[in-house]
Amino acid sequence: MRDLSDATLRGLGVLEIFGTAEYWSLKVKEPLPVDRKRQLSSVLGFERVQRRPEIDALRGVFLVWMTLTHLPTHLSDLVNEPFGFVSSAEGFVFLSALLVARLYIRQAAETGAALRTKLWKRALRIYSYHLMLLAFAFTMAAAFAELAHRLALINLLNFYLAHPFDAIVGSLLLIYCPPLLDILPMYVIFLLITPFLLPIAVHRGWKGILLASGSVWLLAQFGLRAWVHHVVVHVTALHIPLQDTGSFNLFAWQMVWVSGLCIGAAEGRSFRRPPRFAYQVSALICIFFVGVRHNWLGNHLTQQTLGLQLDKWQLGPLRLVNLIAFACVIYWSRKLLTRLFLIEPFIMLGKASLQVFCAHLAFVFVGLALLYGTVSQLHGFDAVGLVALTFVGLIFVALRKIRRERQIRTTTRPELTVDPAPHIHLGLTGD
Repeated sequence: MRDLSDATLRGLGVLEIFGTAEYWSLKVKEPLPVDRKRQLSSVLGFERVQRRPEIDALRGVFLVWMTLTHLPTHLSDLVNEPFGFVSSAEGFVFLSALLVARLYIRQAAETGAALRTKLWKRALRIYSYHLMLLAFAFTMAAAFAELAHRLALINLLNFYLAHPFDAIVGSLLLIYCPPLLDILPMYVIFLLITPFLLPIAVHRGWKGILLASGSVWLLAQFGLRAWVHHVVVHVTALHIPLQDTGSFNLFAWQMVWVSGLCIGAAEGRSFRRPPRFAYQVSALICIFFVGVRHNWLGNHLTQQTLGLQLDKWQLGPLRLVNLIAFACVIYWSRKLLTRLFLIEPFIMLGKASLQVFCAHLAFVFVGLALLYGTVSQLHGFDAVGLVALTFVGLIFVALRKIRRERQIRTTTRPELTVDPAPHIHLGLTGD
């Protein structure tokens, strides 16, 4: 960031600069008027962000990966964590947080109330999509499961079928989260707390936030979720078992979200990149975990023997190491990955990621409805037909959403003869 004179800093209300002139090292003396806040955000380097097609493509890759993992076919076995103990879920949470920070860090430097309003509106929109998915699951899916005796769907909705009132009330409060329907509630909760984190990061830095996030993750490894669940059950009188509150341990997974916010806020500004040897070490770590994942390293180094250290839902410590190493390798290989994946339909799917995500869950429910008895996967033409129909449907949903946005832009800004300025799409974080 460019050097700032003492007079400029005093005029902006900046008290002092610690170390290098990174934006998180700046301390604001008192709340600034809106016009001066805008001037401060400009000086700190918070310029308006432009669309990054490679990010859209990466979101599209994650959606394809997630869809193939969730569909009940043999492909699920092949794409379920083939690169070690990393999955599309971690990447999607991280990337969504990164996009939120890129889009809103400027507003966090200018005003707090407007930032809360916008992010909470996005959270409300995602919540509305979650309600639509719940309505589909509690009506059509549940009715078909009981009438046709589909064990896969019955096991998915067993608590609702046994305790419908508690399930409905608990789901509205984001307490009861059936399998597959526990990702959007996590995004809603993370978006609700983000407006409080970004202003703190702008004015006081990320160190305290990252330290607090790491502490909460550590407590999550020692039963914080179970203790909070006990308190919630006591307060609400909703006796929902812990396993029915969602697979994800939010107290652990918040660390992925906070890390994404930090990286997204620092993008394009002063950001200390790891030395080159760190990428080589990360590649070796990833190779080691790939060996553990596929049982290549003997009976003492397997997923079963390492247990909770590699647990996905708890985000165990060894899994966290694998995630950090994998992220470094992805960053190191970004040019190659851009050439491979900066193509359609990945970009198109990424632009409409919220709608595509919800649509993929509908197709997963269809796949589960086709299972009968104790059969756990579709085979042959049924499997091929389900996969083909799913991706045709997802592409249709993405095209429809993109065309509708173009029509809205044309209607609201008819005077423009060229495409309007690029606009960031947040996918699961709203838009």
